Amino acid sequence: MDVRRTAVVKLIISDEPRDALHRTSDQFLYCANRTSEYCWSNTSYTECKTNKREVRDALYAELRAETELPAQLVQAAIRRAVEAVKSVVERWKKKQRVSQPTFTAETMDYDTRSATFYRNNVSLATVEGRVEPSFILPADSPTPYERYVLSEDYEFRESTLRYDATTDEFYLHVSTRRVNDEDAEASTDTGHSDQTVLGIDLGVNSLAVSSTGTFWKGDDYDHWCREFEKRRGEMQKRATQAGHNALLRLGKREEAWRKQYIHTVANELVSEAIDYGCDVIVFEDLTDIRERLPHATWHHIWAFRRLFEYVEYKAPEQGVFVEQVEPNYTSQRCSRMDCGFTHEDNRDGEHFECQKCGYEVNADYNAAKNIGVRYARKQIHRLRSSPTSESGDARVDVRLNGGTLSGESHQPIAGD
Repeated sequence: MDVRRTAVVKLIISDEPRDALHRTSDQFLYCANRTSEYCWSNTSYTECKTNKREVRDALYAELRAETELPAQLVQAAIRRAVEAVKSVVERWKKKQRVSQPTFTAETMDYDTRSATFYRNNVSLATVEGRVEPSFILPADSPTPYERYVLSEDYEFRESTLRYDATTDEFYLHVSTRRVNDEDAEASTDTGHSDQTVLGIDLGVNSLAVSSTGTFWKGDDYDHWCREFEKRRGEMQKRATQAGHNALLRLGKREEAWRKQYIHTVANELVSEAIDYGCDVIVFEDLTDIRERLPHATWHHIWAFRRLFEYVEYKAPEQGVFVEQVEPNYTSQRCSRMDCGFTHEDNRDGEHFECQKCGYEVNADYNAAKNIGVRYARKQIHRLRSSPTSESGDARVDVRLNGGTLSGESHQPIAGD
């Protein structure tokens, strides 16, 4: 039997994180209402959009660009709005009076990626980074929070953060589900601290390269980008209304084609992680990527950002997390476990040759391995230094074509 329990906890929040939560809530509601507007149709319920995947594909990148919300909260806002529209459509089918869903109450939905629970506090994602308010719990023990959220017999499902304007207080409603004996044993045997990482490098010569040695070269992408540019140039010579209309239609076809192409690559990348048993896909941080890759064309920069965004919401649906790490020195460092020599002369275009040990390999593949290692080392350090962690033997490996590379035994990357 599926047994669910909810624990309600009051948060102790100082002024600065309180302001961050209010700002986050405002942007969460903005995303939910924008999604509702996109999904809604006043003419017929058959015209309403209720497919979560299609709505995410259409709105996710825009909402990420328009707000400062973390990815998980953008996705949560989209889900909330789509579910609301779907519920209204069901009532509409029964000929009940309905209207477009709107969201005004200051609430936000948190999942396992955006909320982390500890014994006396919680870590919540906001537009200003993580905040960690503590709890006000009842004096009588065990409290509902202890019985359900901290218990090994229950697993966290989701939580809703609610603001009560009458008392000026924030409350978390934490939903849990009872774990049966088989699930509990599997959870114990698996060990939540062990992870396998897939590193991803983005470059001028390849759209993406994985630490498993798979290349998404993007030759077709570049070819058709050039073809679209050629056709656009030809149409711009026609100074007529028909020519202008044809140019607009071409632009829409090009945009649709680009999105579909990157969706395909994102799906293949997620499948790569699943096929190799990876728990985490790690990208380089895309901040300042235009400055770091001065020879990349505008459509490559666009493709990098869209690829990360698409993987960022596709992967969690398959139980795979997505992270980013700093990219500095990953292209100059030797990825051999027994070397780790870092020097700018190691890389020459697509070719990597370590000036110390002589290791030669494709430069982007070398960088992909280093990206995976950087995340693995930081994750091991975090797990072992956390006061709430019991993961003294935590193991985080980087998946390679011929096996795994241990982040623990690998030499530090310059700048770590």
